[in-house]
Amino acid sequence: MKITIITVGKLKEKYLKDAIAEYSKRLSKYCKLEILEVADEKTPDAASENVERQIRQKEGERILRYVKEDSYVLTLEIGGKMLDSVEFAEKIEKLGVQGKSHLTFIIGGSIGLGEEVRKRSDYALSFSKMTFPHQLMRVILLEQIYRGYRIIEGAPYHK
Repeated sequence: MKITIITVGKLKEKYLKDAIAEYSKRLSKYCKLEILEVADEKTPDAASENVERQIRQKEGERILRYVKEDSYVLTLEIGGKMLDSVEFAEKIEKLGVQGKSHLTFIIGGSIGLGEEVRKRSDYALSFSKMTFPHQLMRVILLEQIYRGYRIIEGAPYHK
């Protein structure tokens, strides 16, 4: 299976880069992983809803350039469906059985995802009702994908 993670903004912190490198290495046993970063837009302080919508639209256009037609798209959204780790593993496994050989996870920028990206999504996924920094969310997502593959394999990692 191929997994693509499309994310807004560049990572700057070494500890996050190190964690992503570690999980990328671990995942290489289970899937072909690709992480794509698109440029973020600067959001002015006290931006109006209209300005924020325009920013989400611009970031969304950049994201959608990388979404392949045959890919199953999972967007990370606070309002998405919450799954526990076992349910998440089952979701990945079920998609594979259904012939979905390319999964694309999308992590939006600091003010969320544009409407066009949300329309392209096949599944809105939430990790929590809490808000996490989108850079940290990359690590959390990679760890959960790895955990999911370990659960599918029946390995003890997830306990």
